[in-house]
Amino acid sequence: MNTPQIPPMKTSTLGEEGFLQVLEVSKQFGNVTVVDKVSLSIRRQEFFALLGSSGCGKSTLLRIMAGLETPTSGRILLDGQDITDLPAHRRPVNMMFQSYALFPHMDVATNVGYGLRREGVAPAQIRERVVEVLALVQMDSYAASRPAQLSGGQQQRVALARSLVKRPKLLLLDEPMSALDKKIRQQTQFELGSILQKVGVTCLMVTHDQEEAMTMADRLAVMSEGVIVQMGTPEHIYEAPNTRFSAEFIGSTNVFTGSLVSDGGDVLDCSELARPLQLPSVQFHGRSGQAVTVSVRPERIRVSWPQSADSRDSSEQSVNTALGVVEQIGYMGSYTLYYLRLPSGRVLMAHVPREVLAGFDREPDYGDTVALHWSVHSLVVVG
Repeated sequence: MNTPQIPPMKTSTLGEEGFLQVLEVSKQFGNVTVVDKVSLSIRRQEFFALLGSSGCGKSTLLRIMAGLETPTSGRILLDGQDITDLPAHRRPVNMMFQSYALFPHMDVATNVGYGLRREGVAPAQIRERVVEVLALVQMDSYAASRPAQLSGGQQQRVALARSLVKRPKLLLLDEPMSALDKKIRQQTQFELGSILQKVGVTCLMVTHDQEEAMTMADRLAVMSEGVIVQMGTPEHIYEAPNTRFSAEFIGSTNVFTGSLVSDGGDVLDCSELARPLQLPSVQFHGRSGQAVTVSVRPERIRVSWPQSADSRDSSEQSVNTALGVVEQIGYMGSYTLYYLRLPSGRVLMAHVPREVLAGFDREPDYGDTVALHWSVHSLVVVG
């Protein structure tokens, strides 16, 4: 089988705004509100991801769009049509379940064409569309195979083919990679994205996997306790989280909370650090004594020997610094992960690139004291 040429995942040629509109949708089960007045707008041909931990409401919202749950309030519009009250089988929507739900007694071709047969499509047309979609997902040579004869990744492709054969306006993916092991999952993320880009279908994916969402999605929404906390491109949410929850949920981060030293100031007094934090002055203006929470990513923290830090010029020394003792070390291939305990007892994470460590006379080891420093612009105010 030839390896497909994988085009770039992200695209700037998405269709019009508001192809899918979720308007103030809520869902209650008894006295429990699972989805709370959620609104979002998705463009035609956009790959959008709902990201959140278990129980945040993302799967319930997906089932509402599929017609498998009825919203307590709110409306859903797809391509200008209000589909809120349409039953699932009448919606131009298909859903690919995380279990794939393939019929074990049917071969691949029969599985893929099952939905078309139930709709009464002519046999000749079914054969034509099944052949077309199996070629698209590179499973045409497995048309006569049973699901038990396929790997997890191959079963996923068959499930995708079955979802696409009906040519839906909206494709819903429920944790599409959860049944795959890590190595296959990473490869399949790009393959799946490539296929969906070729088809041009609008896609909404639900996942708890940060890497999956950031790799595949044009935009994503972070959900917590039934509400959308932040929405934007993967890069924007990672680099500029708007809450502590977003900062800690998307990737790893170090969070500090302190109080502003002066009105409109950019200096934060934090009890966990020996010296006040210098904040980016253009990002935040508060009042003296106001509590402020900031985030700095582990890869933004630089590590050096204390004597090297002392030799830095005075302007650099005045910017956020600390001393830490190496407690844990994790070799991660391209970088080493250090857990560093400050004099206050607080532990920080730092990702140090291997090429940086190559410049040390020796790599920091357990129990060593090292200097930590990060720039003003590495800090993001999140609360």
